[in-house]
Amino acid sequence: MSPSSHSESAAPTSGCPDYDLWNQGYGVIQHSPATCARAKAMAEELVTEGRQPDTAAVFRKLRALDRLTSAGLWLVAHMTYTRRVDISGQPLMAEDFKDHPEGHTGGALNMVPAYAAYLALNNLTGQTRSWLMGQGHCVAAIDALNVLTGNLHPEQQARYLGPEGLSRLASDFYSYCQRPDGGMEAPLGSHVNPHTAGGIIEGGYLGFAELQYAHMPLPGESLVAFLSDGAAEEQRGSDWIPRWWRAEDCGTVMPIMIANGRRIEQRTELGTQAGLERFEEHLSDRGFAPVRFDGRDPAAFVCVLYEMEKTLAKHGRQAARGEHPYPVQVPYGIAETIKGFGFYGAGRNAAHNLPLPGSPRVNARARKLFQTHTDRLWVAPDELAGSVRQLNQHHDQQRPLERDHALAMRDPSEPVIPDIPRVSGHCSPMQAVDDFFTALVTANPGLRARVGNPDELASNRLNSVLAQLKHRVNDPENDQESVQGKIITALNEEAVVSACLANKAGLNLVASYEAFCVKMLGAIRQELIFARHQKEVGRPARWLGFPVIATSHTWENGKNEQSHQDTTFCEALLAEMNDVSRVVFPADYNSALAALPGIYQGRGTLTCMVVPKRDRPCLFNEKEAQTLARNGALVVDEDTSSGEPVLLIANGAYQLSELMRAGERLRETGTPFRLIYLQEPARFRQPRDSCEATVCLSEFERERLFPARLHRRVALTHMRPEVFRGHLHRLFPEPRQSRVLGYINRGGTLNEAGMLFANRCSWAHALTACANVMERPPGEWLSSTELAAVEGLGNPSVITGNRK
Repeated sequence: MSPSSHSESAAPTSGCPDYDLWNQGYGVIQHSPATCARAKAMAEELVTEGRQPDTAAVFRKLRALDRLTSAGLWLVAHMTYTRRVDISGQPLMAEDFKDHPEGHTGGALNMVPAYAAYLALNNLTGQTRSWLMGQGHCVAAIDALNVLTGNLHPEQQARYLGPEGLSRLASDFYSYCQRPDGGMEAPLGSHVNPHTAGGIIEGGYLGFAELQYAHMPLPGESLVAFLSDGAAEEQRGSDWIPRWWRAEDCGTVMPIMIANGRRIEQRTELGTQAGLERFEEHLSDRGFAPVRFDGRDPAAFVCVLYEMEKTLAKHGRQAARGEHPYPVQVPYGIAETIKGFGFYGAGRNAAHNLPLPGSPRVNARARKLFQTHTDRLWVAPDELAGSVRQLNQHHDQQRPLERDHALAMRDPSEPVIPDIPRVSGHCSPMQAVDDFFTALVTANPGLRARVGNPDELASNRLNSVLAQLKHRVNDPENDQESVQGKIITALNEEAVVSACLANKAGLNLVASYEAFCVKMLGAIRQELIFARHQKEVGRPARWLGFPVIATSHTWENGKNEQSHQDTTFCEALLAEMNDVSRVVFPADYNSALAALPGIYQGRGTLTCMVVPKRDRPCLFNEKEAQTLARNGALVVDEDTSSGEPVLLIANGAYQLSELMRAGERLRETGTPFRLIYLQEPARFRQPRDSCEATVCLSEFERERLFPARLHRRVALTHMRPEVFRGHLHRLFPEPRQSRVLGYINRGGTLNEAGMLFANRCSWAHALTACANVMERPPGEWLSSTELAAVEGLGNPSVITGNRK
């Protein structure tokens, strides 16, 4: 007997037959009295609002939702364990199961009623909302329901619709099959990816969705954010969402925590009643309005999401009219469930991955348990098709498919680039960032501005940004703060960079001490990977690029000890694919200014800019700065009057000054040299694939700047020398005739010159390196006292100029 016929035989009666049919539930899905009361109230409101013709229509759709959810649970279990799907529900044979089953089964099962409810809510209200899922490993739920409803990108549609489509889906899941180029053969992954219809964040690192969701939608848009109870214990920055949300520049957000009470191998704090109550109190203290509901029932999700959206919209209107101060209470749904609900092993640690006690392919008991528990979830094909028709009315409702929700289709207009005059003399290169960004925001009022600031804007020379955009606070205490401020300030680098990563509809700027940027790496890397994969599948990201500025950097931050002296950030981003991850080292105001337009005109690209904050000489005129922005390198100086020149390569503002001084000594002794400033190192790497090759310079262009006839080479880099040499090995074809100097993890309370000396990359150390590669005595360019200092036998002040 089917689940539907069994449950309908015991149905109670009321004045609404469609309500009675829905109230009977389906298989494992049952409706509590609290959910029934909510559903009745919602149905009446939908009719009053003119969104549904009558309450009977609402309950017919909710009944269809039960069946879609059950079929989704059924398919998720098959994706983990089977190579073949039998839509008639007949028992599978041993050979129909995978040799090595795999899947984050429990979390995916918990996400099925949540995502199915999201689809149903859109249908009930005639509005396609956006969605994201912080726990990206639960993607099987999304893919299963997308296939069942036909909400697919073309490559999945071609592969998974049709008579054998569901079997192909199950077989592809964790198949590990590869294309000849090494890429994944199936348009399917273990986490949310660009093949996932509507997917916008991988969710591989738990906690980042929690930091981003409030900054994502624009006014008039709605976002459902599915979140993890485990992440709530790890990422406390999510507690600040009410602190940032403003009706004037934020769309409606509906955070829903899937509280299943389990991590991979242990219970979460929220898995206990006391822990859940403490979490509710915590949310209330932070400005949320928590709502607990039955996370096993898709109708409960629909009702709570509907209520949350209306409530927050009401609060926003009141605040915008001045009737209520910010922060407003943000409704927060807590879906109480057990890990892996709907299948064998629910509520146990094993439910996280493989709940059955063995592989069904070789274990008869596991095979029987699989069949018993999937029988309870099966929906007859004709009944499922009718349910899908009830919930798939996009054409009639004139709304986009969920794959094309607003956040997934971000494509802001091309920004108007302001014309900022170049300067001469001495000034901070960060002043160029300050001048440009404030002018950019003024010239583009339709693009929402966000500034991520974990520390001090004034210290980092962003005074105009601070004056114009202001810190966002609830209770301003000076003219640098505003309730509607655009600067998101918190001593949590992950939170502030997430505010800008989420603002894909606008203009962004992130600035931090270089050493603290390292704490942003996880969030940034997740974004870069997703953008790269979008490009590879032929749907490149269209959000406007922006810089993450590492300033107060290693060489000028000696006053704060070695914890503040760290070049890891630029090194890590240099390792990413540089068609989506640029690393730029402007040396002066004009070169920083020339680099910024291209950064903001780029699409789906993040740029690490390593920028000094202290005054530096303006070394490049407008034409030279434009050349650096275009090509990534420039010949700064050369003297080739006699013999083979030594090739000097500077990377970093202070490094350029040191090599310029070394060049003066070479010139004084008639030693030929060529000095090149390397502003964007990755442009000169060996491309790792065809996408990266499009942004790397050609062999001809590289030869023009770094001719092969110049065998002897000395480089001075901002970063660690091993990293620089490794990425740019093509610039050092003869290792015995080349030296790379840079940060060697030495530091302390020192000024810039002291830092350079401590790391053996001062101008004098550069001249010693020249002597080594040219096989000449360093005494040709250094005095005896200078040479003694370089060799660690004299007073460093003769090199650094420091005096007591």
